[in-house]
Amino acid sequence: MADRQTRAATRCAEIPMLRAYRLWFEHTRTCDSGCKRVHKAQDGCETGRELWGTYRLARIGKDGATP
Repeated sequence: MADRQTRAATRCAEIPMLRAYRLWFEHTRTCDSGCKRVHKAQDGCETGRELWGTYRLARIGKDGATP
């Protein structure tokens, strides 16, 4: 049974890169500070830029990428 739980936990764990992208995407959908109206992540609000930077670090596998 422990093996089954381990596999289930592994399946449910989110890949850090996808988690970072999801957090950025969710932020841009709800941000009233400017992220909704820009075409580049670098032109968004400070929080949006930080989330995008976290995603970029996670994408290339750098440590400290998960907020």
